[in-house]
Amino acid sequence: MGTDTASRGDPRVLFAMNLVLSSVFATVVVWGLDFLGMATLTVVNVASLALVVMAVTYLVTR
Repeated sequence: MGTDTASRGDPRVLFAMNLVLSSVFATVVVWGLDFLGMATLTVVNVASLALVVMAVTYLVTR
């Protein structure tokens, strides 16, 4: 069975899921780095890491 466009899901839902999960992951990672004294827990740091994770996820899944 091949994969067609209909079975891949709604791209908006996939984007939203990627955004939420990447943001949660980035928050946990930056919080851990802040706890270790290696980075500061700021919105900019979390958003930057979330964008990187989202881009990597997009590239890997395409």
